[in-house]
Amino acid sequence: MLQIKSFTFNPFSENTYILYDETKEALIIDPGCYEKHEKGILYDFITKEQLNPVKIINTHCHIDHVLGNAFIKKTYNIPLWFHEKEEAILLAVGTYAPNYGFAQYQESTVDHFLQEGEIVNFGNTELMPIWVPGHSPGHLVLYHEASKNCIAGDTLFQGSIGRTDLPGGDHDTLIHSIKDKLFSLPDEVVIYPGHGPTTTIGFEKLNNPFVGKNARN
Repeated sequence: MLQIKSFTFNPFSENTYILYDETKEALIIDPGCYEKHEKGILYDFITKEQLNPVKIINTHCHIDHVLGNAFIKKTYNIPLWFHEKEEAILLAVGTYAPNYGFAQYQESTVDHFLQEGEIVNFGNTELMPIWVPGHSPGHLVLYHEASKNCIAGDTLFQGSIGRTDLPGGDHDTLIHSIKDKLFSLPDEVVIYPGHGPTTTIGFEKLNNPFVGKNARN
């Protein structure tokens, strides 16, 4: 059975997720840990649960979602996966990280470009990557059909959507992506966003002011 553990890290209050099942194999999604104590929290949980991390996946590569990439890669010697359109986004982080107060940011490199529809396996679990551009050009969400859970990064939030004023962002593209891709999932699907609390597809279809039933889009 899929287990999802969330952590909130760094000044952007970014949600980092560890996914694992009964085999103890685990994915680490969007490691945002930067400070020493944040890295310790993640490491201690993995150790306590006796997990075996096998992959890092970035839903996208904005700074708040990749601050812990290098630490995780080095600590567990595991590969980093993300969509090929995010590589330039990741490479740019090192140039502006000091301006955001992350002078000790450590760069990381991709090991595998993950494509939409390419099944992600760990343990007895399969995740389906879905390409949802708009917040960033190569943004992927990870959908677990069996449990109806979706790790959604910065696409859809409780009552909001991802910002589109960053390089590579486009508002109309994001609106279309959410309505065409995410809203095609069952209403009961739980959304685990990159920031803030969980929500559901059904709730956002009805209530989201940007993409919901009464939105002006």
